[in-house]
Amino acid sequence: MRNTRALAVAGAAVAALGLSAPAAVAWETPSNITALPSVIARGGQLAITVDNCRGGGTATSNAFSPTQLSPVGGGGKGNEGDRGGVGNGTARGTATINSDARPGSYDITVDCGGRRMTKPQAFTVIGGVRGGLGGSTTTGATPTDVAIGGGLVAAAVVGGGVFWMRRRAERRI
Repeated sequence: MRNTRALAVAGAAVAALGLSAPAAVAWETPSNITALPSVIARGGQLAITVDNCRGGGTATSNAFSPTQLSPVGGGGKGNEGDRGGVGNGTARGTATINSDARPGSYDITVDCGGRRMTKPQAFTVIGGVRGGLGGSTTTGATPTDVAIGGGLVAAAVVGGGVFWMRRRAERRI
């Protein structure tokens, strides 16, 4: 009976240790990479937030230059008692999307003190549209525009001439 009780206590200790080990490792690796806005145009600024990234780190992607992540709220490496949350290991940074980035989904890879994590399809770059007259791709007046404008000017001259001749004829009566 004594051996059974000792075996049960030992089994419970091993189970507790086994369940706590992955949790202890999880606190030290970066997690929950957030990129806002999730859809962004070229040249826009992307806010990146990473949990469990004590002391800051670096975020990289094919769509922007490597970006430094800074700890939020003093959650530096010295805070061993802190466990997650804003200000307790959270790091943030702002990346500017390259002006020549192709439209599509992009991954973000974060390096926090030698520990890496990648979030696939973290954000999407949309293609820019050409501004102006409804997104037209031509510049200047086309031959059709010139013909329409010339016709309107000619109609205005003819209409003005008719109006002027009619008023002149009314004065003679």
